[in-house]
Amino acid sequence: MDTNRFKESPFMGILRGVEEDTIEPLVETIISSGLKTIEITMNTLSAPKLIKKAVKVAGGRFTIGAGTVLTTDEIKLAIDCGATFIVSPVLIRDVVDYCVKTKIPVFPGAFTPQEIYAAWQRGATMVKVFPAKFFGPDYFKEIKGPFEDIELLACGGVNKDNISSFFSSGASAIAFGASVFKKDWLSSGKFTEIKDTIEILIANSQKSSPKINMKFSS
Repeated sequence: MDTNRFKESPFMGILRGVEEDTIEPLVETIISSGLKTIEITMNTLSAPKLIKKAVKVAGGRFTIGAGTVLTTDEIKLAIDCGATFIVSPVLIRDVVDYCVKTKIPVFPGAFTPQEIYAAWQRGATMVKVFPAKFFGPDYFKEIKGPFEDIELLACGGVNKDNISSFFSSGASAIAFGASVFKKDWLSSGKFTEIKDTIEILIANSQKSSPKINMKFSS
């Protein structure tokens, strides 16, 4: 993962529970939407196989990582399949330490100020504030008061109506999953709906962050 590119286009899609036969059309949908970064969660059935297939189909047109990573063994498996960054739901010290040592971008989850600070001090690329929906954008503004240098990734509950507020309140990036990659849309092949929803999220975010550029070349 090129972290500078991610900061230019700070949106991360989360794929959980996807089926293998949806990977190819989903990859093309993601590319056409302008989204540049996705993670496939390791608690998805056959996740390593899906990561490998997504990497092959994408052909370098966007960045693919592994989410819900809980052990260093999962890191190694994901990286061997082509993942280039790691996301965890909480701060797992062994996971972060391994990623820092091997120079793999890592996004550990945290919620309280103490957890956020601990994750950043450990070497997080960004700290994933999860679930962000419970305290909302104002919480990010409060956290950035004493911790202005900590990069925060908002995850959980971000939508078209509040995405702009998350960015203006201090989030460096946004992650979204089931609200965009809906199971019924995936199962019924409604990829146009997925594309449209991603495009709306991106467009609404630019109300507060006009510098975000979704069209940089790969």
